Amino acid sequence: MFPTLNTKRLLLREIVNDDVQDVYNVFANENVTRFYGQEPLTSLDQAKQFIEFFAQSYNDKRGIRWGIELKEEEKLIGTIGFNALSLKHKRAEIGYELHPDYWRRGYATEAASEVMSYGFNKLYLNRIGAIVFLENTTSSNLLTKLGFEKEGVLRNYMCQNDRSYDVNMFSILKP
Repeated sequence: MFPTLNTKRLLLREIVNDDVQDVYNVFANENVTRFYGQEPLTSLDQAKQFIEFFAQSYNDKRGIRWGIELKEEEKLIGTIGFNALSLKHKRAEIGYELHPDYWRRGYATEAASEVMSYGFNKLYLNRIGAIVFLENTTSSNLLTKLGFEKEGVLRNYMCQNDRSYDVNMFSILKP
């Protein structure tokens, strides 16, 4: 059963087919995908494939992706979760994105704090990593605020629009 998480303003829940338009609205936005390692979505069918990928990743225990729902609006404003999940090695990488209409309101911090707590206390992770494009100072600042430490630079680690990018590697260890 997919875990649902609650914060003061957010419901972190399973992403379902009824969310296809909201998923499209987030991932079709160039401001969201420019630091995501992929091009913006161009169709609802692609958004549906994302939803299927998230579900399969969860079923295979390779990751878990929550939809970020603003309680007062009852619609998804982004997603957050763990990629490269290894329960055996007690580690995962966190990833997140929000529609730009919801930036700079503390939603990413609120969601990430809850997901990190779930990772350490329910999945028994020892390490949560994060990979961030060098130019994405907003995300780097968020991670630092949450207690992550920069470990170094991974050279030519991500490709987007046929160009390779260096990324910062961050991590936080279980307290």
